Amino acid sequence: MKKILTSIAALGLAMLSLTPAAQAQTSDRKTNISVYYNWLQYHGDLGSEWFKHDKVEYGLGLTVSRYIAPGLDIGLDLSYGDMKFSADYPKNTYYPIRRFDANVVNVGIPIKLKLNNGWALKEDAFIAPYLVVQPGVFFASPDLYDINDRIVGNSDVYAFDIQAAAGIKLNFSESVGLFIQTGQHYPLTDQVDGITNVGKKNDRYLQHKLGLSFNLGKAKDTDADGVSDRKDKCPDTPSGVAVDENGCPLDGDKDGVPDYQDQCPTEAGTAAMMGCPDRDNDGVADKDDDCPDQAGLPALRGCPDADSDGVADKNDKCPDTPAGTQVDATGCPLVTDADGDGISNDLDRCPNTPAGVKVDANGCPEVDAEVRKLEQDVNFETNSTVIQRRSYGTLNKMVQALKDHPEYSLRVVGHADSRGTDEYNMALSERRASSVKRYFTGKQVDPARIVTDAKGESDPAVPNATLTEMYKNRRVEFHFEFFIPNAPQP
Repeated sequence: MKKILTSIAALGLAMLSLTPAAQAQTSDRKTNISVYYNWLQYHGDLGSEWFKHDKVEYGLGLTVSRYIAPGLDIGLDLSYGDMKFSADYPKNTYYPIRRFDANVVNVGIPIKLKLNNGWALKEDAFIAPYLVVQPGVFFASPDLYDINDRIVGNSDVYAFDIQAAAGIKLNFSESVGLFIQTGQHYPLTDQVDGITNVGKKNDRYLQHKLGLSFNLGKAKDTDADGVSDRKDKCPDTPSGVAVDENGCPLDGDKDGVPDYQDQCPTEAGTAAMMGCPDRDNDGVADKDDDCPDQAGLPALRGCPDADSDGVADKNDKCPDTPAGTQVDATGCPLVTDADGDGISNDLDRCPNTPAGVKVDANGCPEVDAEVRKLEQDVNFETNSTVIQRRSYGTLNKMVQALKDHPEYSLRVVGHADSRGTDEYNMALSERRASSVKRYFTGKQVDPARIVTDAKGESDPAVPNATLTEMYKNRRVEFHFEFFIPNAPQP
């Protein structure tokens, strides 16, 4: 019978060993194979050798298990061992049985409860304690020896068995671990030692295991970055990109822009600047910014241009050029100022102003101060465009000024109070300006010298809170200007 049991155990171990090479186990790699040494310690009718290691007989075992959940594995276990015991009887006494020697085979279904379940300990913890409950079948063929070491009995024992065990696994890598386990077997028989004690079940034994654990399978890794999908916090990393232990692209400067997209991988920057710094916040990365400490324009490599002439201030020899002036590479006007009034020819609407005459922004002589005093508003009744008689004197003085100064033109701007819609008031203010223009042309003033404009209710002189204030806002105001023939109206 021993030979049969030995053959069964050897065949089972050989068949179970025909498994693929180990990889890594978790929810991705769910199969595990463990190979181990084991030794058995008897406790029963003849006595006990628990936790006595002076006479250790080693056996072999193999377990194939399957990952069910983070805290649970279920598998199939097969072990073979030799269990021996010699009774220490007093001298000059006689007992029919002195010792026994049994080959033991266990086949069971281990249910492993793991503490590295993700909440008590991390699943990939280095030290991983666990508990095992294993129902199974017990096979033994004990030989009984008397005091003269003669075989006086032999039997084959088969029984259901249950084991309770505790162990610790050391995970050296995702592929390999070392484990040690101790558990007690409770065979449902009292014949483990070949001796029956009627009505009692004294026989049980400890099984100690020390072995290696190999995880099988291949983890799913969709983006092929070497980090399994289960652990990969960035599962869509582009092919070939170096990643950290979480499967995310490396970010050496910790600026939130991965190195493979970071144009400045050693300097913290912003996503908008492709990972580069921009300390003056002008939208030009410092590496491309010729003026990194002054906010400027992208077109000028980050440098400012105060006069908007297209030449950076640091290169501009004429930094106050009027807007719109054509300039050369140094920022100075391309054209001359023929009349020397400070307004270049391309912007000068009066290019022949006599020398020394003060001019306005158009290069034209400024209006005489006494004439400016004539610029007094005229007012209108509600919803009216009719000029009041009291305004004739004011208007006639302006007519005379235009006749005395043929170089002047007059801008006439109509306004309305806040009553009515915006559209209506705009049209009303236009009619008021036109009414005044007709007055001037009726006095033989060239229509080309009267330029009309309208503001509706958008530019009140005073708030529209009272009737008096509304009256002040129903007005036409005047602005003398230097007359520029054929100038378009705004």
